[in-house]
Amino acid sequence: MTTVYDFTVRDRKGNNVSLADYHGKVLLIVNTATGCGFTPHYDPLEAMYKEFRAEGFEILDFPCNQFANQAPGTEDEIHEFCTVKFGTEFPQFAKIDVNGENADPLFAYLATEKPFAGFGRGLKNAALNKFSEMNNKAFGDKAYIKWNFTKFLIDREGNVVARFEPTADMDDVKAAVAAELKK
Repeated sequence: MTTVYDFTVRDRKGNNVSLADYHGKVLLIVNTATGCGFTPHYDPLEAMYKEFRAEGFEILDFPCNQFANQAPGTEDEIHEFCTVKFGTEFPQFAKIDVNGENADPLFAYLATEKPFAGFGRGLKNAALNKFSEMNNKAFGDKAYIKWNFTKFLIDREGNVVARFEPTADMDDVKAAVAAELKK
């Protein structure tokens, strides 16, 4: 059975990192962007990281520029933005594609394990749905991730247990992380 521990990713300096290095930890894997309306999610993410890190929690940040070119910088520029503006301390990896022929295999796996189930109700969510559909037409059946700040919760055994779209309430994300840490 495949788990996230079977994947190797690149850190922001280009070095290979086996996700098996995170065995036994609860993970939140997130595709991010520095120029998105959801970029303020860095604040509650960093707060969660500070609160739960000692309990075996890690956030793995993967910048992606596939959604309206909202992460155009280099890895170093993105890292500087996040650390200066939001004080992020959690690991940030190399900028990747999460959709299309060049989609990182990790994100293809995550999205296959927990497929998109909608952005939720409301006018803002409906607008994001229309915008994401237009943006992701180019990726066809390989449009795994619908927008920036999609979050995947991983248990201590490397299994995908939940997917949170960027429209999910961050308090709900935090509650799910806290519950997973207690298991």
